[in-house]
Amino acid sequence: MAKLTKKQKMLAEKLGDNQALHTFDNALKTLRELATVKFDETIEVAMNLGVDPRHADQMVRGMVSLPSGTGKDVRVAVFARGDNADKALAAGADKVGAEDLMEDMQAGNLNYDRVIATPDMMGVVGRLGKVLGPKGLMPNPKLGTVTPNVEQAVKDAKSGQIEFRVEKLGIIHAGIGKMSFSDDAIKANFNALVDAVVKAKPSGAKGKYVRKVSLSSSMGPGLKIDTADVAGA
Repeated sequence: MAKLTKKQKMLAEKLGDNQALHTFDNALKTLRELATVKFDETIEVAMNLGVDPRHADQMVRGMVSLPSGTGKDVRVAVFARGDNADKALAAGADKVGAEDLMEDMQAGNLNYDRVIATPDMMGVVGRLGKVLGPKGLMPNPKLGTVTPNVEQAVKDAKSGQIEFRVEKLGIIHAGIGKMSFSDDAIKANFNALVDAVVKAKPSGAKGKYVRKVSLSSSMGPGLKIDTADVAGA
């Protein structure tokens, strides 16, 4: 029988039954106590939903502004011209352009977390479908990333707005802050995400919608949250 490492022993002693349900507060406290790495870990949420995203009427996707931010430097590219380009730059966009930006992305320069475009630029952006689509970066009016108000869209992206999208197995994964955040800040972000996902419940969802929720850190275990402790779930 393989010998348990010191960390595995500590986990076994601390967690006991790995099927146990935790309150959010207890789960976060446990993750903090188990943290041993020197970098600022990301606190992550996984939500198992009662949907089959292969069906269009069961897709769950949207945007949510995390009140405490993400703790991450979000890189934003904007397709815009004229005054809108100037406004996007003033709002903090990392790169703004038109055909020149398109060519830059076609050359493989895609180090961005969010791509935003004004409606008049979609003729240019549309040529990047095969480049941006697989990375989940294609601007979309339903997500507010195709908008005449690029200034606000850039500010939202920089201040902690994230996109959530259900994966093929019916799971949503999202980072909701850093280990260095206060408990209240992380919980506020958690509640904002859960509320947004619940509000995005599709018409085709049947039965229990939020089936499981777990909380983890970059290097820590996944702890199951009692959905009775999750507002709206």
